[in-house]
Amino acid sequence: MEFKIGNGAIVLPPLHITIIAIIIIFFLVKWSKQLETRRFTVFFYFLISTYIAPVYSQSTKEGIFQLWIPLGFIVVFLYLFLIKRNHPSKIKASILGFCIAIYQLILIYIE
Repeated sequence: MEFKIGNGAIVLPPLHITIIAIIIIFFLVKWSKQLETRRFTVFFYFLISTYIAPVYSQSTKEGIFQLWIPLGFIVVFLYLFLIKRNHPSKIKASILGFCIAIYQLILIYIE
């Protein structure tokens, strides 16, 4: 979507991505209100869970093959599993971040 304003323009992502982003922000705000203290940590759990990283790379005749994993979600999941004071809102935020990481993996492998 593009909105022209004078000589400039505001360019927004496609409509479905904008709607998904609004829904994600709505859920994160809702879950952060469920915490008594440190409400901003839900956003950190979400952002860290969306991180993906290549763990293996190999050059082939067709190009470069890279194996990607959702490393951020693995780190957050292990951290939440090892400490016993985990809150359901933090777990929900990390699972939502994992869904975004899976979406990023699908986009990488479809290219």
